Amino acid sequence: MGGGTAVAPAATPSAGGLTDNVAGLLAYITIIPSIIFLVMEPYNRNRTIRFHAFQAIFLGVAWFVVVFAASIVFGMMRLFFLMPLLELAFFILWIYMIVSTYQGKTVVLPVIGQLAQQQVGKV
Repeated sequence: MGGGTAVAPAATPSAGGLTDNVAGLLAYITIIPSIIFLVMEPYNRNRTIRFHAFQAIFLGVAWFVVVFAASIVFGMMRLFFLMPLLELAFFILWIYMIVSTYQGKTVVLPVIGQLAQQQVGKV
């Protein structure tokens, strides 16, 4: 049997049944899974899942704050055409975080990621 691609071994599920990468991915989908992972055992004891949950929440808050502030500034400057570009940039970042987390990579975003690391350290 030649020419096939190697398949990476599956990650071991945590006590809750989800692997760290899948739970991390779900944390980025919406804020609801992030909050659930922060309060529900055994996920709230897993540092990796807690990090992704906090970073996902902080990313969502940052997205809202930046878009809100930019809409005011761009509105005053009559630069409405820049809003879709800003939204697209956040959307691409969001997709990148989902894919990277699923692949098992931990991307620490500037400022947001550092805040998430601080929250994880407060266990």
